[in-house]
Amino acid sequence: MAKAYWVSAYRSIKDPEKMAAYAKLAGPALTGAGGRFIARGMPAAVRECGLQERMVIVEFDSVAAALAAYDCPAYKEALAALGTGSVEREIRIIEGT
Repeated sequence: MAKAYWVSAYRSIKDPEKMAAYAKLAGPALTGAGGRFIARGMPAAVRECGLQERMVIVEFDSVAAALAAYDCPAYKEALAALGTGSVEREIRIIEGT
């Protein structure tokens, strides 16, 4: 079974306090759901329309595990702390090769 990668690409962080509250809950929620943080932070370099904004990559054992992590109660709590309009980002879950 192929591993899966949860990639969070931030376009902007509008409320750093809510982002910090989210991060405090999201990290343990994702690791508790079997995720392993591969990278998180600001890019060392950007190219081809890339944004100098936060990126997060989390590895899971499967796509099903990554999707289950997104839907788990602990991550839902993190999303509630983030609220709406605090960040602009996209989350992509992709299957590894």
